[in-house]
Amino acid sequence: MDFSVLFTLALVALAFVLLFSVVKIVPQGREFTVERFGKYTKTISPGISVLAPFVERIGRRMNMMEQVLDVPTQEVITKDNAVVKVDGIVFIQVMDAARAAYRVDDLPYAISQLCMTNLRTVVGSMELDEVLSQRDAINTRLLHVIDAATEPWGVKANRIEIKDLTPPADITNAMARQMKAERERRAVVTEADGEKQAAITRAEGAKQAAILEAEGRKEAAFRDAEAREREAEAEARATAMVSEAIARGDVNAINYFVAQKYVEAFAELARSPQQKTVIVPAEMGALVGTIAGIGQLVGLAQDQQQTPRAAAAATAAPTPPRPPAPPRPRGSVPRT
Repeated sequence: MDFSVLFTLALVALAFVLLFSVVKIVPQGREFTVERFGKYTKTISPGISVLAPFVERIGRRMNMMEQVLDVPTQEVITKDNAVVKVDGIVFIQVMDAARAAYRVDDLPYAISQLCMTNLRTVVGSMELDEVLSQRDAINTRLLHVIDAATEPWGVKANRIEIKDLTPPADITNAMARQMKAERERRAVVTEADGEKQAAITRAEGAKQAAILEAEGRKEAAFRDAEAREREAEAEARATAMVSEAIARGDVNAINYFVAQKYVEAFAELARSPQQKTVIVPAEMGALVGTIAGIGQLVGLAQDQQQTPRAAAAATAAPTPPRPPAPPRPRGSVPRT
């Protein structure tokens, strides 16, 4: 093969080598550091960049996207001497590629160890109940410490999360029994409160019933008294009318009172529970005559109401007494 051809091929190969060593393409989400004779000079951003041949080279390729680092599980002794297993995750993001590349060696391992040590410190200063119930407080304290520690490295700790907390088995059983006892206590308290409210409600109901019953008795007594008062007024008016009739010499008024008492006594005799047989008197004519007298008395009262002026004149003028009626034979029926 001709020497010129070989020389040409060598020049083309050298050109390609120089081209690839000088022209650099940085992908999105990455940043490359540039070193000149081993010394950091600059950082190139995503895109195409040209380096000085044989003088500059790419030093570190840094990932600028947010990364997730796992914190290994470890046993931590709490303030009250309880051993718990704790692990977690930390979210970081490189903010300065140069400092992250040249100020710390093996950045992920360094951040993981930093999280483990601070996790032991924070959890160890708390009691078991606080550790189990205050995860947010632990995350906040860890984030503040880790962010302050990684700031010189050009790294931002965005958040830290406690992934798992595992207390010993005996403590877990004790916590389960405690939770069961607390649930039972709450159930008993709730049931007692319900019975208390039910008793109060029943007492209120009985109170309202007693009040309403007393008011009902009061109203009934008032109405009974009013009825007796009206009955007494009616009886008084009737007695006054009969007295006036007697004063005028009307014998039927006396017969009215006698017949009334006679009928009431006979009715009581018939209603008596010890009475087996009721003996009707043979002389019913007297009763019938009395009833006829009552009818005449009622008619007289109606005549007085219809003609009050005539009745007043008749009362003013003295009237001669009427001759007594001839006696009727026993058993005869009076005519009205």
